[in-house]
Amino acid sequence: MQKADGMFYAPKGKAAPVCKPGEFPIAAVGLDHGHIYGMCNGLVEAGAELRWVWDPDPAKVESFREAFPQATAAESEARVLEDASLRLVASACVPAERAALGVRVMQQGKHYFADKPPLTSLEQLEEARRAAAETGFKYMVYYAERLHSESAGLAGRLIEEGAVGRVVQVIGLGPHRINLPSRPPWFFEHERYGGIICDIGSHQIEQFLSFSGAQDAEVLAAKVANYNHKEYPGLEDFGDATLLANNGATCYFRVDWFTPDGLGAWGDGRTFILGTEGYMELRKYLDVGRDNQGDQVYLVDHEGEKHIRAEGKEGFPFFGRLIRDCLDGTETAMTQEHCFKAAEIALKAQLAARRVE
Repeated sequence: MQKADGMFYAPKGKAAPVCKPGEFPIAAVGLDHGHIYGMCNGLVEAGAELRWVWDPDPAKVESFREAFPQATAAESEARVLEDASLRLVASACVPAERAALGVRVMQQGKHYFADKPPLTSLEQLEEARRAAAETGFKYMVYYAERLHSESAGLAGRLIEEGAVGRVVQVIGLGPHRINLPSRPPWFFEHERYGGIICDIGSHQIEQFLSFSGAQDAEVLAAKVANYNHKEYPGLEDFGDATLLANNGATCYFRVDWFTPDGLGAWGDGRTFILGTEGYMELRKYLDVGRDNQGDQVYLVDHEGEKHIRAEGKEGFPFFGRLIRDCLDGTETAMTQEHCFKAAEIALKAQLAARRVE
């Protein structure tokens, strides 16, 4: 698994099927972002059967089928959506197009699994919420920086066990390598990717809600900038925000496109979790200058200082839980409200952001 370019970062875990062969057929529609590989890795490892793939670009389909040869190339989106046997459609199409596709998928009687950001406007959010409520199907989101991170999984479990007491603050740092030659045109078009807080900031907001146990949060302040890419006026290369949750917890996060070429990963992603009885730091993708292995957790409590390597210990249970939720009508992976709320706060922070230079 390559770690140099976040657009094609696709973690792989161990096969842990939660359903019978053929019980959970899925399709991939829209391959504009490489996250679709990680999304499908997780679902297939949990027992999903990947039957179809479709994208208007045959080259993308060919590359996808090299990784997933079991997927049949469909001649159209309609061919996929009309397959009544499918349980779920996964998509990493252009962000501004994800909501409309999700509505079509749910109206065709299937669950939907979108890359983040799941949508790019409050109007799209309202439409998605209405369609999910009317159809009863799920509109789930690949918030990978928590769902496909064993260090984040360990942190969540430790918090549930009371390791740091009540969580009162989360600080999230989400730097990314821009790798300009690999970026498609929509990456530079604000209306199509939604802005930096809407996009990669949604990861940080979802983690805050999850780790703090909050149901909602107010945007206290937000900023965005294009500091170093003036040739792309639609791009934002920096964003940050401060949030206050409905349970009193606070959050500060920063996201940017300034990972230098010398770093051994696409970003030195870190999360700091402060509790009333201790604190944690997650070094997700490497321990810079010390160890190129990720998923390292540092925990300090009343008993002392601990360094825990989470890689290979936690797995990625979200995907199996999602499959079972779709089959059983439960909400063990992520509630629909939590999924939409993270996107809603990201959109409000993006809209409220002051532009600085």
